[in-house]
Amino acid sequence: MRTSIVVALSSLSLTVMGCSTVTKVTHTFYGYPDNDPAGPATAYDCGRGFKAGGTGTYTDPLTFASAPGEFNKCEVIYDPYLRKYLRFEDYCAQCTTDWKANPKINHIDVWTGSTTVNGGQNQIQCENDLTPADRSQTIVRQPSANLPVDKTNLYVKGASPACRTSHIYSSYNIRDYC
Repeated sequence: MRTSIVVALSSLSLTVMGCSTVTKVTHTFYGYPDNDPAGPATAYDCGRGFKAGGTGTYTDPLTFASAPGEFNKCEVIYDPYLRKYLRFEDYCAQCTTDWKANPKINHIDVWTGSTTVNGGQNQIQCENDLTPADRSQTIVRQPSANLPVDKTNLYVKGASPACRTSHIYSSYNIRDYC
């Protein structure tokens, strides 16, 4: 009897920890020039000392902002649109407005660029160029650690091209990721 209870509880915990998807997510982007205040500061310390960053790997997820309560602080998600792991490290005012709407709108704001260099209007234009149609993407919560990753920086001031729109993946099958 005791063995069957342990097996049942083990099975239950595996079910609870499996991945899940969130559909109709609005994606926007932000960085040094349009952060509030300007710079790399984040609302939550998830191991980087209240600074945005990351390469998008499972062990070094890229910062994203959202509404308080939409995700758990420091939660890691996977974004097939970018092929990057993202970590909830910052607050987003528009995301909060969207989350409080009726019906609620899921919204993530993904970090671009450097923590030390302000890309100015060129970076803001890049963020707009990276942004897909509202509520058009799906993200994965509780992702496995071995999903495909594109570590390319989305914006690098002075590079050619500075804006890496060729590193977005608008065509994907979410079943490949969860």
